[in-house]
Amino acid sequence: MKKFLDWLERVLTPMAKVIGENKYLVAIRDGFLLSTPLLIVGSLFLLIANFPLPQWDQWMSAILGADWAQHMAVPANASFDVMTILAVVGISYSLGRQFKVDAMQAGIIALVSFFIVTPYYTEYTPEGTEQLIEVASLPLKWMGSNGLFLGMIVALISTRIFVWVLSKGWTIKMPEGVPPTVVKSFEALIPSFIVVMIFFVADWFVSLTSYGSLQAIIFDFLQTPLLALGNTLGAMIIAYVFLHFFWFFGINGSSVVGAVFNPVLRALSVENLDAYKHGQEIPNIITGQFQDMFATFGGAGSTLSLIVVMVIFCKSQRIKKLSQLSLVPGIFGINEPIIFGLPIVLNPLILIPFVLVPTINIIIAYFAMNWGLVPLTNGIQLPWTTPIIFSGFLVSGWQGAALQAILFVLGMFIYYPFIKVMDDQYLREEAQAVEIKEEEDIDFDDFDFDDI
Repeated sequence: MKKFLDWLERVLTPMAKVIGENKYLVAIRDGFLLSTPLLIVGSLFLLIANFPLPQWDQWMSAILGADWAQHMAVPANASFDVMTILAVVGISYSLGRQFKVDAMQAGIIALVSFFIVTPYYTEYTPEGTEQLIEVASLPLKWMGSNGLFLGMIVALISTRIFVWVLSKGWTIKMPEGVPPTVVKSFEALIPSFIVVMIFFVADWFVSLTSYGSLQAIIFDFLQTPLLALGNTLGAMIIAYVFLHFFWFFGINGSSVVGAVFNPVLRALSVENLDAYKHGQEIPNIITGQFQDMFATFGGAGSTLSLIVVMVIFCKSQRIKKLSQLSLVPGIFGINEPIIFGLPIVLNPLILIPFVLVPTINIIIAYFAMNWGLVPLTNGIQLPWTTPIIFSGFLVSGWQGAALQAILFVLGMFIYYPFIKVMDDQYLREEAQAVEIKEEEDIDFDDFDFDDI
């Protein structure tokens, strides 16, 4: 076992360092954080409009009027329908900051570049006709999830070109005394022109092909295959096995694996949300909500099950105190006290259930949804700190809450024998410590000083 763990550490630690320090993956991760609060707020309004309770619509209609749900959907549409725009600005801004250039200017240039490669029309067929009409507009089709991958690519490339031109010194120099804002504007003029020209030429060249736009090419040849691959049980299991092995060595596996996998999950979630909003069949099993609400409870390793077992069954003072301190954070998905306090890091005994429990959760939840026993997640963005049962109910109805309860209890059964072994070991250590302390304590009242 030691040789195996040493080999894993030699392989995974350099890999995690490369991924964790990669500027482009960090930019994608941090860029999405810009839109996350807005997506959660929009989801809350959508949840109110579609709350999964009988008679909810009638109650709200009596209070707010018959068209109350349409008004509630406006904040959700305002955030989800333009999520790619937010991602483009956020990713470019993050990358610009890492290269220590004007991050706001980089974000603006990236946004303009994205608009250059996006068709300025919307296609629709009037009712009663078969004629396809193009209307000049900014198409929301490419502003939401469909344009997400091209948006990421444009943000990274445009910012990298911007940084490269600045590093060459191809800028307009202003005399001393000019306000800093004016200096920055003229400094960005030539780099902006070069970036815009490059994307203009690329868009013009693609327009001569049968695809017509970069949006269509990226969507057909990159985004669609990646989403199809990400929406598979195998991909999810592989991602989570790596995620938990990283955590085992004290590396934040969620950040490392999430930098690569989360953009795919986010796009799949938005597809589900769009179908949910329009009353259509929800298409994807694997989504961000599937990951957050059914793979792990209480953080990586689904350690909320472990904490509850520790509270109920363990007798050693070390584990009981740790479990009491970790219970409330664990309910809200925060499990660093358990990861580093038990510890789980570099603990071969706990590694087995730590990887096994989330894997079993994924497999059971996947087939429960695939067989129609549990509704697919609706795509509503909930904070990752939302407690179980409540979160399952909001994203998959009462069936989702019931599934969470079953998986939570199953996790307790899996963790029990492993943590009891640790508990017995700690009990022996505590008993030995007490014996040593008693031997070291000297009763001076019984000591006869006259014999000295």
